[in-house]
Amino acid sequence: MSRTEFDRLSESYASSRFAADATVAEMRAAFAAGAVAPPAGFTSRQTRLGNRPAIELVPGEGGREGALLYLHGGGYVIGSAATGVGMAAALAERTATTAYSLDYRLAPEHRFPAPVDDALSAYRELLERVGAQRLVVAGDSAGGGLAIATLVAARDAGLEMPAAVAVFSPWADLTLSGESFGARVGDDPLFSQEDVRGYARRYLPELGGDEAAASPIASPVFASLRGLPPMLVQVGSRELLLDDAVRLAVNAAHDDVDVVLEAAARAPHNYQTALDGLDAAGDALDRAGAFLRRRIGAAGAEARAA
Repeated sequence: MSRTEFDRLSESYASSRFAADATVAEMRAAFAAGAVAPPAGFTSRQTRLGNRPAIELVPGEGGREGALLYLHGGGYVIGSAATGVGMAAALAERTATTAYSLDYRLAPEHRFPAPVDDALSAYRELLERVGAQRLVVAGDSAGGGLAIATLVAARDAGLEMPAAVAVFSPWADLTLSGESFGARVGDDPLFSQEDVRGYARRYLPELGGDEAAASPIASPVFASLRGLPPMLVQVGSRELLLDDAVRLAVNAAHDDVDVVLEAAARAPHNYQTALDGLDAAGDALDRAGAFLRRRIGAAGAEARAA
């Protein structure tokens, strides 16, 4: 992974940050402009999953291995199924699954726990369709935190766990208590502390927000992760949210979850999304795809042996 590549990406991030006084509508419009079309060879269609809109993405050779639920980033305030297409398709291609990029409800119109409720409903539907052994979950940034929160909620509801989960720069602590949230100020090219606080204020309830922030399904760094599936966590060292990822992985290990943590030196937030211009992004997604596909195969083999 080239530090020069990461430097160029960080410079691009810094030049495209939202203005401090940007409205939610302006942020959503700017973020939506970065959505990409599915790659050549994919079949895509609008569908519904868990009673929410979603985009179904089928690789050219078909999603024969199972299904992937993808949860987009955007601080629970911006983003959509369309902005998740690039990452969802990249992982679908690498895992030979059919991916579903979910349009969960956004704040401030729909505050916590609405996104968790939506993602859990979508997960439940895919579980019924393909079974746990052929299902994987992934997400980036807020969607990464949401992916883990969804599995915590699913476990607590008595649902089977999927074959594996992969998260990229997960926002997993809405109390913002990680050491890196202070230590990386001025080094993170994408976020200031106030940026992240703004997303949290919009997402958490207007009354009881502090209590909600510490909830295990708002901030899964405070959750028991026991019983969750094998987990891959990728993060860049140049992030305010670095310690969200590190603590999540450490907690998973303490709770006897198979976990792989990859921290890329000097990489910024969500560097994997820069697929068109960053070799390291493709390499990271190759590793994530291999991690997920290997566990789909292992789960299937165990089921057949039983």
